[in-house]
Amino acid sequence: MLERLNWGGYFRKSWENTFANHLSTEEKNAIYLDSFLWHLCSWEAVKCSTKEEAVRLLHAQKKDRCFIFYQHLDIVYTVENAKSLNVLDLRYDSSHMLYSDIYVMDWEKKWTFMMTHEEECGPYFIGT
Repeated sequence: MLERLNWGGYFRKSWENTFANHLSTEEKNAIYLDSFLWHLCSWEAVKCSTKEEAVRLLHAQKKDRCFIFYQHLDIVYTVENAKSLNVLDLRYDSSHMLYSDIYVMDWEKKWTFMMTHEEECGPYFIGT
């Protein structure tokens, strides 16, 4: 089941509070976290996996329920029974800025997967 919500700001803040809570406000500002959440990884402010390893870890997760949201849109998708969700299922368009920075976060906020608009950056995975 797929449900669409318009709570992007809430989920971006929740993501930040979960995965970047070890940083001070000054550290967040220094890596421009308010511009792109994935800067947490590209600026090496957190331990993460990249490229093929990040995709492998996404596919290996038990995905009962997860959220998909974007950097620049308020659209949030909740996905139930997402165990078969893989990187090819993600709505991603590198030519359209609004859809090019995408985040997947599990319901329990134990892991996250990010795809960026910059080809040399990511994808990234934080979590188990």
